[in-house]
Amino acid sequence: MAEFIQIIVSGLAAGSIYALAAVGFTLLWQASQTINFAQGEFVMLPAFFVLVGMTVFGLPLWPSVALALALSLLILGVAFKRLIVEPMLPHGTLPLVIATISLGLLMKESVKEFYGATAQPFPAIFPQTVYEIAGASVSMQDIGNLVVSMLAIGSLQLFLNRTRTGRCMQASAQNPAVAEILGVNVKRMVLYTFLINAGLATVASVLISPIYLAKFSNGETLGLVAFIAAIVGGFNQIRGALVGGLLIGVIDNLSAVYISAQYRSAMPLLLLIAIILLRPQGLLGTSEGRTV
Repeated sequence: MAEFIQIIVSGLAAGSIYALAAVGFTLLWQASQTINFAQGEFVMLPAFFVLVGMTVFGLPLWPSVALALALSLLILGVAFKRLIVEPMLPHGTLPLVIATISLGLLMKESVKEFYGATAQPFPAIFPQTVYEIAGASVSMQDIGNLVVSMLAIGSLQLFLNRTRTGRCMQASAQNPAVAEILGVNVKRMVLYTFLINAGLATVASVLISPIYLAKFSNGETLGLVAFIAAIVGGFNQIRGALVGGLLIGVIDNLSAVYISAQYRSAMPLLLLIAIILLRPQGLLGTSEGRTV
């Protein structure tokens, strides 16, 4: 029982980080019909911004995190929207998908060229304390990652539902033409969505890098798992992305312990196939009708 509790907590902690990236997929899709296949690299890159701040500029950890957040908002938020999405979106979904895949490859190879292929140690955000809960060993890192991720997603939900700007963002996502008639600055609302995605990616990067180290290839797995989590939970629902991320984190841990570590990477794919066959809109998603 103690081992089971430990596996579940660790899975929820990892799944909550996957959920942060999955929520980014959902936000960009709702706001601009953008599927960002560079999302994994968006989570990988801020960790290297932090390392640059610490090693090149000699900053302490938290000022380096602030620098990484500012650079992420500028590069992964504003520049990504203005230089990649806006020029490609009028040409349809497929050219934009190809552009984001190319961007991900560019980011990955650039980090590899600048920092090398060797994984870089990343400073711990939380104390390396281990607590005994019902006989199970639960690390402070797992608790901290879970709490911070839940607070980030919960704060986002409150922002979208309880503030005027959040409601304008939702209106712009649901019907941009009507929102613009009512006086909403739709372009600004979409920009806010890209900025939020960049912020969530930075939080995920800072949380996951002490576990997996900072490596140029981290985005491959993160992007795939986050994309699957968004589909499993419901691509048009933030709470669906959260549920999908947590579910995949727990299933991944359980399969590694009780089935085989060799097949753990196959479990999210099997779950994805089952969801597509049985409930294509996702566990919490809603069906969408689109003109084709």
